[in-house]
Amino acid sequence: MSWTFSYGVFCRSCARRVLQVNLWRNQQQKWFSSEVPDVSKLRNIGISAHIDSGKTTLTERVLFYTGRIASMHEVRGKDNVGATMDFMELERQRGITIQSAATYTTWKDTVVNIIDTPGHVDFTIEVERALRVLDAAVLVLCAVGGVQSQTLTVNRQMARYKVPCLAFVNKCDRMGANPERVISQMRAKLRHNAGAVQLPIGLEAGHEGVVDIVRNKAYYFHGEFGTTVVEGKVPTHMQSQVDEKRRELIEMVANVDETLGEQFLADLQPSVDELMAAIRRSVLKRAFTPVFVGSALKNKGVQPLLDGVVDYLPNPAEVKNYAIDNDNDEQKVLMSPLRDGSQPFVGLAFKLEAGRFGQLTYVRVYQGSLKRGDSIVNTRTRKRVRVSRLVHMHSDEMEDIPNAYAGDICALFGIECSSGDTFTSEGAAKFTMESIHVPDPVISLSIKPAKKDDQDAFSKGINRFQREDPTFRIHYEEESREIIMSGMGELHLEIYAERMKSEYNCPCITGKPKVAFRETITQPCKFDYLHKKQSGGAGQFGRIIGELQPLTNEDLTKQEFVDETVGTNIPKNFIPAIEKGFLEACDKGLLSGHKVVGVRMVLEDGVSHAVDSSELAFRLAAIGAMRQFVPKATPIILEPIMSVEVVAPSEFQGVVMGGINKRRGVITGTDAAEGYFTLYCEVPLNDMFGYSTELRSATQGKGEFSMEYCRYHPVLPQLQQELVATHQREMTAGR
Repeated sequence: MSWTFSYGVFCRSCARRVLQVNLWRNQQQKWFSSEVPDVSKLRNIGISAHIDSGKTTLTERVLFYTGRIASMHEVRGKDNVGATMDFMELERQRGITIQSAATYTTWKDTVVNIIDTPGHVDFTIEVERALRVLDAAVLVLCAVGGVQSQTLTVNRQMARYKVPCLAFVNKCDRMGANPERVISQMRAKLRHNAGAVQLPIGLEAGHEGVVDIVRNKAYYFHGEFGTTVVEGKVPTHMQSQVDEKRRELIEMVANVDETLGEQFLADLQPSVDELMAAIRRSVLKRAFTPVFVGSALKNKGVQPLLDGVVDYLPNPAEVKNYAIDNDNDEQKVLMSPLRDGSQPFVGLAFKLEAGRFGQLTYVRVYQGSLKRGDSIVNTRTRKRVRVSRLVHMHSDEMEDIPNAYAGDICALFGIECSSGDTFTSEGAAKFTMESIHVPDPVISLSIKPAKKDDQDAFSKGINRFQREDPTFRIHYEEESREIIMSGMGELHLEIYAERMKSEYNCPCITGKPKVAFRETITQPCKFDYLHKKQSGGAGQFGRIIGELQPLTNEDLTKQEFVDETVGTNIPKNFIPAIEKGFLEACDKGLLSGHKVVGVRMVLEDGVSHAVDSSELAFRLAAIGAMRQFVPKATPIILEPIMSVEVVAPSEFQGVVMGGINKRRGVITGTDAAEGYFTLYCEVPLNDMFGYSTELRSATQGKGEFSMEYCRYHPVLPQLQQELVATHQREMTAGR
């Protein structure tokens, strides 16, 4: 039997192929503009996995077999075209997905909205916001690598948003492929009730097709691009294995589905339709994960996977989405999936992108309908905006549509908003959808334009990148006078530095940010300082007497000024000037040039002159006293100590603890649960640079850490000598 498609049979002729795609587009335009389809004929899915598991290659096959594109291209193809969904130049150069990309297609009269997501941990926010707005997902796993680090991260994200999924074990043609082992890892590591609904016919170089366990049929993929799917009988040598796996599948589903469970206890054999219905009910409850097999690169198993998406994954009406009613004590309100426009519009802006025609805002419609020319309200800013253009996205291509209904994913132009904003109809209740989880940045680098003339382009670039990516953050460090960029990893920040050069013609210099060291005193010291200057006319005269005192560890970051003067030796109107001079002197220490903290200046007495004393004279007296007497109070340099929390699989505990000890860390506690351990420690910030990459390397990418400021602590004598020597060299060079 040849596999047929919604709009004709595939052929090898390129001209006929292009004609078919154009017909597909014409029918799609009619479908979206005139007929509002049954919501059961709609699927919103994401394709997620660990890096290099074959997500983008799989998406390319899906688009080709559904007639969406006329020809297939590889991620690292020799034709230098690249996959459809990897439209950024950097993606094609590096062969990785950096940004999530949206498209839509049709399979067997069902419209499928697809978002292809990155697999690298540095771009995890792209997966996070895609899963937030999708109804289901396809979890792609490598038949050789199995469950890997980012697979665990994606699984946690799916659990956070309660996204049902099915699994596709890809690369069954590779040496060492073992789908059985992958399913075992899904059960052990991901805690999935996973069961095979397909078996591969041969593995590695002998991979020929797949057997459908539910239907008890074999499928082979013939033709140059696997477009002809031939249905046949199960190979004789596999029949006993298929029967055993079918019994195992029925038992697994019966454990989580009441209807099938009753049949199982009554020893009744379910029909194909009954078993498929039970699998679907279990998938919707996230109680079962059906596992498909194949090889996207070798064009095997993709069409049956599409059948699985239609058969087992939910439509928008089967997923309950709630909004928060801000006008009614933040009560939860269930969104209506009706696609007739009878309900007020509610949509979530989940992704921003700078397009050729201004800001492009990706929106998931949760309720009601949106038409070109409508006015909608941003519930966060309460600003009213008009929808001037409404499009569906196909990678970086835009297709204008007149309207969008509940369940659709579309894009708007010219709408100023932030990622995570909710839009509603004008005059409707002030609803807010659940926000997107944004992880904290884990690494920082200093950045500046290589040329001063590029400052404007630099500002435009970083402002745009911050709007698009909530995990990319910029702040100006006053003390070091550096611009610091923070993100999810070294690759994440490196990509933005490259984009600054390629998209804004602004080459940038990046480097390790300066650590905010501090200076303090360790012993009290009496001071008596006279500032006197005569230059003709009114001079400058101010004498101050008192004591410099170190503060306790709890107040080590403070600077205190205490006035204990009695009488009028120093007029009270000059006291603020002395305090100002003290604080000014603390801004730059003598040892390393860093701020002086943990010191108290106690003013006990002084002398003033009726003519020559002034606020300037007493301010300079305070500065002079600090410069002369702080060196006599045994000053030292302090460094920031960070409170660090490391989470990693238990088998890497020894390696992680060794890495912390190497970085002069002090372990304060440990905790363990469900195969993971948590390490609590305190580590100097100066020794934490590069730890993100080291931790991922040591734990096969499975380790994560977070850190926050804890306290200041004296540096080691060797480091103090290095800092003092560096400061002296800078002072000498600056003269």
